[in-house]
Amino acid sequence: MHKIKAWLQASRLPSQSYIFFPLLLGQAIHFGGSGQLNWTIFLLLHLYGLFLQLFIVYANDRADIETDRLNTTFTIFSGGSRTLVNGLISVRENYAAVLTVIVLNAAVGLVLTALFQSMLALPLIALSLGLLWLYSFSPVRLSYRGGGELLQMLGVGMVLPVFGYYGQAGSLAAFPWHQLAFILPCQLACAMATALPDEPSDRASCKRTAAVLLGPGVVKPAIIGLNGASLIFFFLFSPAPLPYTIAALLLPTVCFAGMLALRTASPPGSRRLALFVTCAVGANVLLMAAAALLFFLT
Repeated sequence: MHKIKAWLQASRLPSQSYIFFPLLLGQAIHFGGSGQLNWTIFLLLHLYGLFLQLFIVYANDRADIETDRLNTTFTIFSGGSRTLVNGLISVRENYAAVLTVIVLNAAVGLVLTALFQSMLALPLIALSLGLLWLYSFSPVRLSYRGGGELLQMLGVGMVLPVFGYYGQAGSLAAFPWHQLAFILPCQLACAMATALPDEPSDRASCKRTAAVLLGPGVVKPAIIGLNGASLIFFFLFSPAPLPYTIAALLLPTVCFAGMLALRTASPPGSRRLALFVTCAVGANVLLMAAAALLFFLT
């Protein structure tokens, strides 16, 4: 029972929302233009999303174990699962789990290719796994060199919606690339926000996140500005009539207002910073969910 609890903790399943909604949005964009949705493909894509998320959290636990040992300001959004640093799961068990989810991701790609002639499925899956490798592991280890948030933005904000669309459409010829204008900024903002609480341990271990390189005083306004840009671009590019668009923006705007109210300096480990990060994550997840709903309905 204790081991099951440890693996549930390591899996950090609430973070599946970061993966689920961008994948869903890509499929919703296709449905909005075609009125068609293949439920078998839908299931396979979200199995991939689950396995990708597990790969991310398991692999990052291993890659950041030394930094996580220094971290005393971790939150539900940051600082890893704590299972390796607290000895709940061994490094060997973690390694086996990482290999398992890599194989499961590849299996989904092979099924999509074999059953639906999705020739880009395996390359897109390899790209999503590769971005995490570039983010966390040598020799590139970009999160420790600066630019890790940009990789996260590209993986979650571009690869996932594009794959969701491609999985259903079988082609990217009609993908509306302009919709990335509202997807990418809030994904970058979310990546920057979730690193804010870890700034002391990241600085001590020379992990060059935006919070370390620029300081929270610069990063907080940047996060607010990026979210504001996403809200504006979604308003401009929404497929729905104005009243539905305004309704869809209501909850993300509430989160945006919360960020504005919490914009002043707050140290890592403080409740105020935790609330700011919660608002940033909420704005991201709720905007992706609202956008997917509108594309499905219109």
